Amino acid sequence: MVRVPRLPAFRSPALFKPFVFLLALTPFIALVVNGVTDNLGANPIDKITDVTGIWTLRFLVITLAVTPVRWATGWNFVVRFRRMLGLFAFFYGFLHFSTYIVLDQFFAWNLIVKDVLKRPFITAGFTAFVLLIPLAITSTAGWIRRLGGKRWQMLHRLIYVSAIAGAVHYLWLVKIVTIEPLTYLALVGALLAIRAWRTWRPKPSPVRPTEARART
Repeated sequence: MVRVPRLPAFRSPALFKPFVFLLALTPFIALVVNGVTDNLGANPIDKITDVTGIWTLRFLVITLAVTPVRWATGWNFVVRFRRMLGLFAFFYGFLHFSTYIVLDQFFAWNLIVKDVLKRPFITAGFTAFVLLIPLAITSTAGWIRRLGGKRWQMLHRLIYVSAIAGAVHYLWLVKIVTIEPLTYLALVGALLAIRAWRTWRPKPSPVRPTEARART
């Protein structure tokens, strides 16, 4: 059995948070720089839409991967980053949705509603973003106290549906199915399958005191 090395105890997660924050903000900074320097290509709106959309999905996958990574490695500190990563998924989702509303549709609400109702890939994307809104709002410690641990956890399981909808949105968006959208769909499915297996797997029967003495 291969043992995953544990990180030294002196490496506090708090020291890594600014680094992770800046790393997660890098795609946005790159977009801003490319926009200012006129390097967004022939169709800047499409470029912004593509970049913000793919990073929304990536952060959803990364957020879902935090708990399985903790289970597999014993690196409990990674949980400290989960809330921030989830908020970045919402941040890029907000940019993605805002680009569609403001730059693509120019606040044409009648066309936006028609798109959401009649175009399946937009329906899936809209669903993914809407489900992230209550998660972002209730991400604070105050909301955890107000809702209570169990209710808060139940609410935040909406990220599972959001990730599935986001992956389906990407798959339905592309005119020719390629390996990339299928990979994201497979990753989301695998991460959710791991969670389901962990939840529903048969639990080992507790060893009775008499049986424990007999074994010794």
